[in-house]
Amino acid sequence: MVPRLIAIYLSPAATVLPSSVTEAEAKAHAGLVGDRYFIGNGTFSNATPLGPGRELTLIESEALQAVEIEHGIRLSAAQARRNLVTEGIRLNDLVGVKFRIGGVLMEGIRFCDPCAHLNVVTGMALLKPLANRGGLRAAILSDGFLRVGDEIHVTATAA
Repeated sequence: MVPRLIAIYLSPAATVLPSSVTEAEAKAHAGLVGDRYFIGNGTFSNATPLGPGRELTLIESEALQAVEIEHGIRLSAAQARRNLVTEGIRLNDLVGVKFRIGGVLMEGIRFCDPCAHLNVVTGMALLKPLANRGGLRAAILSDGFLRVGDEIHVTATAA
């Protein structure tokens, strides 16, 4: 199976459930145009330390499926509050790694572990079910467009 981008989600503010779109414009070192973190309206937009990894979040579709199968919790991709949903790739393996989704170059920065805020906005207990599979925070290294169906390719592994 070729790893793919299967969904894109944007939200204009921290309190607004993300909406599914078929494409999004990615801006290097800034985020996805129209998303809460690009605009500066994200819950953690001003959190310290400010640094890379707030531009984009990803989660595996397989992780969402596992949460339902193993814990009986149906968590939609929108409720997970990640920007991109992938299929066929282990995101934990991309920390420190450069990769492309379509024509957009990215770098995995750190795990996107669930936090208490996710429990609050969803009304679900997700810390344990999403432990070690909450996704990836990534830096956007080049401008371009992301489209549902784009292939994901690792371009450089961690040193």
